[in-house]
Amino acid sequence: MGFLSSLDVSASGLAAQRIRMNVISSNLANVETTRTPEGGPYRRRDVIFAAEPAPSSFPEILGDAMGEGLDQVNVVDIIVDEGPPRSVYNPNHPDADAAGYVAMPNINVVEEMVNMLSATRSYEANVTAIQSAKSMALKALEIAK
Repeated sequence: MGFLSSLDVSASGLAAQRIRMNVISSNLANVETTRTPEGGPYRRRDVIFAAEPAPSSFPEILGDAMGEGLDQVNVVDIIVDEGPPRSVYNPNHPDADAAGYVAMPNINVVEEMVNMLSATRSYEANVTAIQSAKSMALKALEIAK
């Protein structure tokens, strides 16, 4: 694994976690949204990741064939949670039905905050990996002097 390959893998992780944090932020921002252009309450969204082979040069492709290849993380899809909306009794709400219940988004704030912490820690781990690779490269240059 080369120096630049390790940076590519960590950079893909940074990009994926940034997208995940944006989706989680959108979920948290819409926790009270009862009307959307699609109709009904906002639906929670979630990110699907997949490990995909890193683009590589011929020697790295040869290494891939020998089972030594690297994978990068990529966002495959952002899915909409099809779970039922929460029913909250609030007869004064403009979107309340005849019984006084309002269909609220299917978002659990605690779960979203845990997901945000997880994404933040993953982002920090990738930043640390990049800093470590950079530090090792600088030490290698110092040794070569």
